[in-house]
Amino acid sequence: MNNVLFDLTGKIAIVTGASGLIGSHHCRALASHGAHVVVADIDIEGCKRVVDSLPNPSNHFAISFDVTNKKSIEAAKVEILLQYNKIDILVNNAAINDMFENPALAANQSMFEHYPEDMLDKSMQVNIKGVFLCSQVFGQAMKAQKKGSIINIASTYGIVGPDQSIYKDQFGNQSFYKSAAYPITKGAVINFTRFLAAYWGKDGIRVNTLSPGGVANGQDTFFVQNYTAKTPIGRMAQPNDYEGAIVFLASDASSYMTGANLIVDGGWTAI
Repeated sequence: MNNVLFDLTGKIAIVTGASGLIGSHHCRALASHGAHVVVADIDIEGCKRVVDSLPNPSNHFAISFDVTNKKSIEAAKVEILLQYNKIDILVNNAAINDMFENPALAANQSMFEHYPEDMLDKSMQVNIKGVFLCSQVFGQAMKAQKKGSIINIASTYGIVGPDQSIYKDQFGNQSFYKSAAYPITKGAVINFTRFLAAYWGKDGIRVNTLSPGGVANGQDTFFVQNYTAKTPIGRMAQPNDYEGAIVFLASDASSYMTGANLIVDGGWTAI
């Protein structure tokens, strides 16, 4: 295969939610293939640490903005364009996945019947509005140059309903329920991708979704075992398992691909 297809040399790539576990790997993948990466998150210190960890750190740029605030995004766009004069790639990675502060209350609070309205609102703001606004603002720079790639990060839970049994421990206790908020928002992201692909196709902007499976990140042993048992490949993902997919969607290797949902989940949704 022609490696030139995957070459991102000189491309300007924005990654939101970049200081997190998966976001940092998205940054590393893009940087390793030649992109100048705008490492974006609310946590500016986290962004700076990611920049320092990338190949050729001086090629990259840490920036803080709020994906739910259009003025904040627009100010970031001005700064990015002053720095690089263009925007080629946007990875809408910033998202909220429910965390309950008190483990003793998590099972009750995460039940659909009891799920807090404010948690739903927060997920909708970040996971849907954030993707909408970042695409709207940064996509206009791509439209002006008649080329760009937007990659929206969804989830297997945007495709299938959660199997609540994998959150039961070895004694049959339901320690947690996967809430409705994450599937609602990630399903919306997948269809928003289709909307944007159809709307901006004539302007040279490709828009695709990456739907990852669960990533090993210090979860309880019982959960890892339950998850693995449902996955044909026989393991949870490692954080670097999505790097190839990000580079593929960002690069000319996927030049005839738009409106698609690339599922990388070890076969989780296949059975």
